[in-house]
Amino acid sequence: MARNIQSLERAAAVLRLLAGGDRRLGLSDIASTLGLAKGTAHGILRTLQQEGFVEQDPVSGRYQLGAELLRLGNSYLDVHELRARALPWTDDLARASGESVHLGVLHHQGVLIVHHVFRPDDSRQVLEIGAMQPLHSTALGKVLCAVDPVAHAEAAEGDRKALTPATVTEAAEFEQILELTRARGWGSDVEETWDGIASVAAPVRDRRGMPVGAVGVTGAVERLCPGGELRPDLVAAVRDCARAVARDLGAGRF
Repeated sequence: MARNIQSLERAAAVLRLLAGGDRRLGLSDIASTLGLAKGTAHGILRTLQQEGFVEQDPVSGRYQLGAELLRLGNSYLDVHELRARALPWTDDLARASGESVHLGVLHHQGVLIVHHVFRPDDSRQVLEIGAMQPLHSTALGKVLCAVDPVAHAEAAEGDRKALTPATVTEAAEFEQILELTRARGWGSDVEETWDGIASVAAPVRDRRGMPVGAVGVTGAVERLCPGGELRPDLVAAVRDCARAVARDLGAGRF
C-alpha cells in the first residue's frame, strides 16, 4: 500500500487552516495549531509562498492564501460552470444533428473532454469524458488554437504527429488552417485524427469574451460529409450551440 507524503499532507493542512480563518495567521499560530515545529512550519510556508499559494503581509508578517491558489480555484470553477451551462444545449445539438457531441478545454498541450453526449441511437458507444485529444488535428483543438494564444503556442511548439495520411504537420500549412478557422469561426477535422471520422467545432467564450472551450459534433464521414463537404446545417447548428452556451456564461450577443 502506497504511503502518503508527509510534507504534502502538512502543506495541505496549512492551506486548509488559512482557508478556514477570517484573518491572517502568524507563524506561531500556524505551528501550534497544527502541532508543528516552528522551523518546519516556516519551511512549508516559505515554499508555498514561493509558489504563490501563500502571501505574507510585509508589515505584520502574518500569512494568508495567495493569488495562485485563487487562480487554480477559478479555473476549476470555470470548467464546471462551462459544463453546467452547456448541458441543455449539447443535448439539443445531439438530438438535432443525430451525432455525438463533445465539449473540450485546453489542458496539458491537448484537449480535455469535459462533457460527452452520446449519438442518439441504439449503437454501442464509449463515454469519453476525461479523454485527451490532440490540438493539431481535431476540430476542437484547431478551434482552440485559432482563438487562444496559449493553445496556439503549445501546438506550434509541440510535435504535430501524422495520425492519418490527412493530418497536417507542416508549420506553414497548419498556420493557414488556423487563419481560415479564425476567419470563419469554426474548425473541421475530416479524417485527420481517425480514419472514417469527421468533426466540426466552434469556440465558446465567456462574459469577458475570452475562449474557455470548444464544442463540436463527431461522426462518420459519410454522414457529416455526404457530398465531400461538411454539411452546412451541421456547421450552423454547432455555431448556434456555442453561441447559446456563451450567452449563458454572460457573453454578449454576437
